[in-house]
Parts: sequence; structure tokens; C-alpha cells
Amino acid sequence: MSTNHHLHYLIRRTHRYLGVFIGIQFLLWTLGGLYFSWSDMDYIHGDYQRKAPPMLRVQDSLASPNAVLNNLAAKHPVDQVASIQLIDVLGKPCYRVEIVHGMHHKMFFLADAKSGQLRQALSKKEAVEMAKQQFNGKPNVTKVQYLSATSSHHEYRESPLPAYAIRFDHPSRTTVYVATEMGMVTKFRNEKWRIFDFLWMLHTMDYQSRDNLGNVLLRVFSILGLCTIASGFLLFWVSRRTVKA
Repeated sequence: MSTNHHLHYLIRRTHRYLGVFIGIQFLLWTLGGLYFSWSDMDYIHGDYQRKAPPMLRVQDSLASPNAVLNNLAAKHPVDQVASIQLIDVLGKPCYRVEIVHGMHHKMFFLADAKSGQLRQALSKKEAVEMAKQQFNGKPNVTKVQYLSATSSHHEYRESPLPAYAIRFDHPSRTTVYVATEMGMVTKFRNEKWRIFDFLWMLHTMDYQSRDNLGNVLLRVFSILGLCTIASGFLLFWVSRRTVKA
């Protein structure tokens, strides 16, 4: 076998096996890209199901934020205050206080905005009522689950806890998540989002946390993809020279 034919054989063989090895992942990348580009992100995020948050109608005077901080400091050590927000909790004005305690550990507290007194985190009944209030429509609640921890593959991963997951009887199989200590609806998750999330995991090749774009596996397959493309161009060039010869 001549040197040119041997080189041609090696390049063709390399290209063939690289194509087989990463071809499935290329197909998954393509399918994921098609779904991402043809999907309405507002639908996936559940924005069409979310009502606009109610506006506060405050007729009585409000307590000073300093009074809230003093009441909080009397019951809990406060290292730093990150923010104080005036929010609506089921038609009542409340302060949401975010503090930083220890090594960047964030905590949230709710306080009655009229009295300045701290209040408990949202109860199950309040969380369900808040989810109903912000869901566009009047479907029945089919399931309520209290979450104090989530896995790296949970659809509510890396989101504020504790929280209630309220599932509605709706064709989209929507679950509304309400963070109890923040006093707010944080996430809408529907079936289209779950498909998106699964394809995103396949797209990023992060099978542990799903969101790490710098994982080793993705880097390796990206390099192999370049090698496959390069071997294809090289195979075309070598084949062209062989045909001319």
C-alpha cells in the first residue's frame, strides 16, 4: 500500500469512528437547538400563566424600617442588611428583610408593615392562596408539597427554600412555587419547561447539576467535534488529490 493510500485509509478510518462516537451527541445537540429556537420562552417560563402582582393600597401609616430592624435584632443576630422591600402579602403591606449572617449566609424575614412586628413565614394555607392569586385562571389545586431541600435535578433547584410546591389541575401540568420566608411566588414550572430542562441537560452534557457549561465532558466532546470536522475536510482534500492522480 502506497504512502498516500495508507494516509487516506487512516484519515477515513479516523473520521468514520469519530463520526460514530460523537454522532449521537451531535443529534442531541441538533434536536435541543431546534426545540430551543422554535419554542416561545414566555410560554416555557410560564409568563402567560402569571398574573401581574397586585399593587399595594396603603391607607394607614407604615412603621419605620428602623423599627423593623430593631425588632429583628432583638430576636436574631444581624451582621449586615442586604435589602428591605415593601411587598404585598395577600392584600396586606409587609416588609421583606434580607440579611447576611456569617459567611455570606442570606436569610429572609417578614414583618407587618403597619406595626413593624415580625410575622411568621407563609403558612400552607397562605401559600396556596398566593399561588391561586397569581395563577391566570381558576383551576383546582391537586397537590401541595412542602420543600425544605431539593436535589440537583429538581425543577426547583438552586431556588429559595423552604417553599411550597402547588400543583394545579391544568393541561400544562403547572406547578407554582412559593417561597415561605420571602413571602412571594418564585417559579412557574410547566410541562414545556420540563422538556426544555431535559434537553438542556443533554445539550450541556452536565448530568449532575444540568447548568455547568464548563464541565469536562462538554469540553472533550467539543474538541472531538472539531477533530471530526477537521478530519472531514482533510479527507475531502486527500480524496480530491487521489482522484486527480
